[in-house]
Amino acid sequence: MNVLLIFSVLILIAIAIWQVTKIFELSQGKKVYTQVADDDDNNWNGKLMFGFLFFIYGITIFSFVMYGDVLLPKAASEHGSEYDNLMWISFAIIFFVQTITQALLHYFSYKYRGEKGKKALFYADNDRLEAIWTIIPVIVLAGLILYGLYTWTDIMTVEENDEALVVELYAQQFNWKARYAGDDGVLGDANVRFLQDFEGRNLVGIDATDPNGFDDVVVQELHLPVGREIIFKMRSQDVLHSAYMPFFRAQMNCVPGMITEFAFTPNITTEEMRQDSDIVAKVKKINKLRADKSKELIAEGDVALDPYEFDFLLLCNKICGASHYNMQIKIIVETPEEYAKWMAEQQTFAEVIQ
Repeated sequence: MNVLLIFSVLILIAIAIWQVTKIFELSQGKKVYTQVADDDDNNWNGKLMFGFLFFIYGITIFSFVMYGDVLLPKAASEHGSEYDNLMWISFAIIFFVQTITQALLHYFSYKYRGEKGKKALFYADNDRLEAIWTIIPVIVLAGLILYGLYTWTDIMTVEENDEALVVELYAQQFNWKARYAGDDGVLGDANVRFLQDFEGRNLVGIDATDPNGFDDVVVQELHLPVGREIIFKMRSQDVLHSAYMPFFRAQMNCVPGMITEFAFTPNITTEEMRQDSDIVAKVKKINKLRADKSKELIAEGDVALDPYEFDFLLLCNKICGASHYNMQIKIIVETPEEYAKWMAEQQTFAEVIQ
């Protein structure tokens, strides 16, 4: 923040000196400034347009080199590669077209800058040119749209099957709860009217008269078996939330009064991600920053921060209130054996309300 303030002050000082210099020149009668641009002004504007062209190319390349790895984290679901391919193809086309059009725009701004005695020529129309710049974008956009629709349909199609694990994500200000369908693979009916039943132990409002809900398991830490399809049913208790799992390329709104769905198959466990070289490098970087922050906290007499360890997260991606930033839970992807062991340790809804 201090650097930003210092930088702002320096810019303001430079502007002030420039203005004082202009006033001094006027007082000395060196040049009369008018509102009409002369050849010198036009030359400067043309050169500045070229300079700005190199600036936008430079800042784009710099951004990709420095921050390209944070556009999307490593994909940890089977459909993640399809999603990423669509994004990078779109990026490639956009940047190719942007590079050409911006280069031409700035080049023509310089080439056809105003000069004394030069007259502009006016072309009423050019059928061939208009056909080219209409047909080519139509073909490219049609291809992108068709590819996008195919990818969207493939990712968003949720087919009920006996092998899939059914999990409900229950959103409320400002936390998440997860409900697993029991051995029957069916979630029991639920409604917010039942939240206060059983002295507040009915955390997601399961209907106690529906037998399908007796074997449901409600937790506040999401465990998923690797290599198995997960079908998520999503509900909201109060306002619009959004279940966002960036590593799994999954996002779906949680809407009060209705159930939304999303399905994916995780293909990398949490432990495998923790051993990934890119993830390890990022964790080390984060831990260094946290260590520096801990020193500040210790100096101020506060508690030091614990070291960070990589975890998948379920986040809320809709601004849902004052504590929106804190609405997240950990996702642990593990082997089927580890998942079965963890699930065996959880209490069913029937056991909770006894």
